[in-house]
Amino acid sequence: MNTDPRWHSAAADRNKGPILGQHAAHLAAALPQWHWQPSDADPGARASVTAWCAGVANVRPALHLDVLDAAWTGVPDAVDAIFCANMLHIAPWATCVGLMQGAGRHLSAQGVLVLYGPYRVAAEVTSAGNEAFDADLRSRNPAWGLRLLGDVLAQASAAGLQLKERVAMPANNLLLVLGRSR
Repeated sequence: MNTDPRWHSAAADRNKGPILGQHAAHLAAALPQWHWQPSDADPGARASVTAWCAGVANVRPALHLDVLDAAWTGVPDAVDAIFCANMLHIAPWATCVGLMQGAGRHLSAQGVLVLYGPYRVAAEVTSAGNEAFDADLRSRNPAWGLRLLGDVLAQASAAGLQLKERVAMPANNLLLVLGRSR
């Protein structure tokens, strides 16, 4: 019987070089001068992160965080960065709103919100793979699906954030860096 609580994501494993992500352990190892506070609303995901990060000195125990909660209990008043990977397309739209509002409350003056995942971009052709992925997501839950980048950025703007950088990533994904509006 396998009792290892560590989850594995093949997609995240493919992208751990470009975004340093399978989990917080890769980020923490690559950026040891930073202190990491992983979070998730799912207890299984928190157990997985805790197992992956066992013995990694610059990673705090995974925190319960539901971006829909008005208060992000346990999150410091000001943080330098928030990294969110592959959440917006596998959650209801309200999670995007909650994430932006929370980031607006908790980012320091120079802080950044870094988003990673697939998006639809107006006036750009969506890849066949992303079209199929979007259809699959929507068949599993009609509230899920690839988000329009413009809609995401409108929510960011409402929270006082703006796009600072857009980076094309492998597998038709984007890395978006948002910061405080000037």
